[in-house]
Amino acid sequence: MQEVHDAPLAELTTMRVGGPARRLVVAETIDEVVDTVREVDDADEPLLVVGGGSNLVIADAGFPGTVLKVATSGIEVESDDSCGGAMVRVAAGEGWDDLVARAVAEGWSGIEALSGIPGSTGATPVQNVGAYGQEVAQTIARVRVLDRRTQEVRTFSNADCGFTYRHSVFKASSQYVVLDVTFQLRVADRSQPIAYADLAKGLGVEVGARVPLADARGAVLDQRRRRGMVLDADDHDTWSCGSFFTNPIMSAARFDDLTARVRAELGDDAAEPPRFPDAGGDVKTSAAWLIDKAGFGKGFGMPGPAALSTKHTLAVTNRGSATAADVAALARQVRDGVIDRFGVTLVNEPVFVGHEL
Repeated sequence: MQEVHDAPLAELTTMRVGGPARRLVVAETIDEVVDTVREVDDADEPLLVVGGGSNLVIADAGFPGTVLKVATSGIEVESDDSCGGAMVRVAAGEGWDDLVARAVAEGWSGIEALSGIPGSTGATPVQNVGAYGQEVAQTIARVRVLDRRTQEVRTFSNADCGFTYRHSVFKASSQYVVLDVTFQLRVADRSQPIAYADLAKGLGVEVGARVPLADARGAVLDQRRRRGMVLDADDHDTWSCGSFFTNPIMSAARFDDLTARVRAELGDDAAEPPRFPDAGGDVKTSAAWLIDKAGFGKGFGMPGPAALSTKHTLAVTNRGSATAADVAALARQVRDGVIDRFGVTLVNEPVFVGHEL
């Protein structure tokens, strides 16, 4: 276990902003994670748990407590057969895309559309990470956590996790620290049905078709690279938290109101907002579309220091010298502009630590 005082935090995040931590602890085993959390909680000190840092915007003042970097590793195959599928237990600190690459190579189907997403495996159930028609809630069997309230290790079944769109019981509070995640994947050499129209088009197949796992992964990575969503140290479009805002979900009546507002603002000939069915019976629309139509196009804010990606309006990016305050100011400008134009309040995906949006 490594321990550093006054440790810079920007380098632990994909946005690359934020001040120092009073203390940084890097834990490489589950025992080290548990012991550190118990020690900090017993001392009643502030604790920030960091995985891959892909969903964090840390304040320029830093963090006045202990930052626990979860650096555990390991992928344990508990079973692998065509009847029960592949049951795979993954350490929280294991890189998410490393797991996806392993799954594709092994012939485990169910997470191939989540290729290229940065961050650690332990963070995926917290956010119920999803993309291109898949989300981890579809394949998670159980999540093992440290309950900070009781200081005991608990196991949550899928049904206990409270998964909804980009949310879970783990995101609702800081009570739980994820230790490992067990996935139940299908043993198959082909993908799950392609559910995203652009992905199907890129593959040259119809929506609902199945393709070889490697083809699905390659097509997803191509899509993400075109949007600046695959990490590249030389590309400032990837110095971000990925999608900064979630897609709004609203009732059908509220969507009709939005459509009328769009016509009033943009003219009767304007295209209607994208409309997608939501599992709960409501309507989901596109945050990226709303941002663009509100006047915030690709590259808005250039030359920086913070600007929207030149490839995708949904990503707030650090052009190389941004502070957390710069990132927050741009995000507020975009959020408030969408409210003013269309009356829709966008909700940020990344967590703000030490300040608010």
